[in-house]
Amino acid sequence: MNKRQKAILVELITGIVITVVAVIAMINFKDWVNRSQAIKATEQLGREVFEYRKEHGSLPTSTYVEKIKRSLAGGVRLGNLQYRSLWIDPESPPDEILSYTEKRFPSSLLDDGYVVLRLNGDVKWMSKEELDTLLPEQQRQMEEKGKFRLPCP
Repeated sequence: MNKRQKAILVELITGIVITVVAVIAMINFKDWVNRSQAIKATEQLGREVFEYRKEHGSLPTSTYVEKIKRSLAGGVRLGNLQYRSLWIDPESPPDEILSYTEKRFPSSLLDDGYVVLRLNGDVKWMSKEELDTLLPEQQRQMEEKGKFRLPCP
């Protein structure tokens, strides 16, 4: 191989490496933006839900929350939102989970998990393992108190 052939080969490999790095960076950036938008939309949803609670003295229905979700900037990023008002009563602690939505990422840099809205208004990213242990515990406590409500048919 002469000098010119080596230089062309080095330039080709460098171009391929830079392209691969750029593509991976863009995919991860897209996932990071999606996660950030889901968190911001959940914060907006929380403000709307707590404004409703302040005005009416109770949490809104899931139908009302779905309507709010559609009107939020970035609300589409919430996906399949799980709203837990049936598990909330006046004595529920402020750290009780009010809603959550699962976010899955194909990239290896961001872990799959959930965007969680708590009863006190905090929005947090939570790992699947953390939610899988916390949520059943909160539901068990409500069941033991006999204070959960079944949805109306």
